[in-house]
Amino acid sequence: MNMAAPADRFDRSLKDGLDAIERASRDEVMALQRQRLAWSLAHAYENVPFYRQQFDAAGVHPSDLKTLSDLAKFPFTVKTDLRDNYPFGLFAVPREKLARIHGSSGTTGKPIVVGYTKADIDMWADVMARSIRAAGARPGMMVHVAYGYGLFTGGLGAHYGAERLGCTVIPMSGGMTERQVQLITDFRPEVIMVTPSYMLAILDGFAKAGLDPRESSLKYGIFGAEPWTNAMREEIERAFAMDATDIYGLSEVIGPGVAQECVETKDGLHVWEDHFYPEIIDPETGEVLPDGEKGELVFTSLTKEAFPIIRYRTRDLTRLLPGTARPGMRRMEKVTGRSDDMMILRGVNVFPTQIEEALLATDWCAGHFLIELTREGRMDEMTVIAEARAEHWDGHGLFVHAERLVSRIKDTIGITTRVVVQGPGALERSMGKAKRVIDKRPKS
Repeated sequence: MNMAAPADRFDRSLKDGLDAIERASRDEVMALQRQRLAWSLAHAYENVPFYRQQFDAAGVHPSDLKTLSDLAKFPFTVKTDLRDNYPFGLFAVPREKLARIHGSSGTTGKPIVVGYTKADIDMWADVMARSIRAAGARPGMMVHVAYGYGLFTGGLGAHYGAERLGCTVIPMSGGMTERQVQLITDFRPEVIMVTPSYMLAILDGFAKAGLDPRESSLKYGIFGAEPWTNAMREEIERAFAMDATDIYGLSEVIGPGVAQECVETKDGLHVWEDHFYPEIIDPETGEVLPDGEKGELVFTSLTKEAFPIIRYRTRDLTRLLPGTARPGMRRMEKVTGRSDDMMILRGVNVFPTQIEEALLATDWCAGHFLIELTREGRMDEMTVIAEARAEHWDGHGLFVHAERLVSRIKDTIGITTRVVVQGPGALERSMGKAKRVIDKRPKS
């Protein structure tokens, strides 16, 4: 079993705090990808029966990869493949070689199970350290981790990365909002890592405690695990006088740390392409799209030992753009929706982030909202339930503001919705990923 990924001159060669690969040219990055992709395809084919069967059925072999574009010949991996091989069927190493197991929440059935060797954990810590530094953090800073710990990859991914960078970690996890506020106030961390929706709950906690969030010690926020808009970024940055950047990842690929926005540009997330190879495809046809065109994001791991992933369809919608702060690494545009989160309402495609943008364009909305889908007769209906800021709440429903929002949404997405405005604290707070849509329509 040839398990170890090929070595190269870029590994952990640091200068001015940057990995050497972060300063590499595009040609150098692509040459490294070609080498590592060949290894990853062979590793998956030789050690995972599922991939051997898939490749054979498609009539392709790892040796068919001559250029990076040849990856399009290989079959996709989808989430049902991971569930069908539950729990350990996609591992490329014996179970006893695993250093750790993570998994999804499994709220819709069996969880997605992923495994890591010691080398995988080290690589993950490296890309997380790289991400945290790109967001503005530096060795010696204190990092407040409010992502959940446990099977969810967020907490431990952030934790190991911050330690690898040389930071002091506060492993708070999610929940206990009052205590979150207390520790931020008392310990004075410079960095917080949390879901953007829960950051709004922490903001509520500051208000409840009578504290000015702009006077907190927080300078840098690293937010991920759910789509969020630039409008929410502006909301958080204004409220806390901080820099807010986006981090991207998913358990099936590694966890957080697949891509990170750089604080100096905030213009999309640089993909750490030395470890994760991105493609954009047409969600309907599977055809690979050129850089600059929007479609579904697909990832292939380049260095993972325990759980190689080949052409995994993330369902996230974005596009690839040239690198800026890290010129050799392409950027992915901020993910604002998923093909499987899309709501189809009276023939119109609607994403929760479109509603979020409309809400945060107002001065009265606190940023907390739910979307309820119902059906009356043959007609689908959408109700937006939004929470008002305390200083704007009239105790009755802000009917004039609600009507204005109805018009704004109609102008944006072309359908009429109902808007219900509730008072401060009316909506349940999410301790992790926010659940934005409740679909009450009868199942056909």
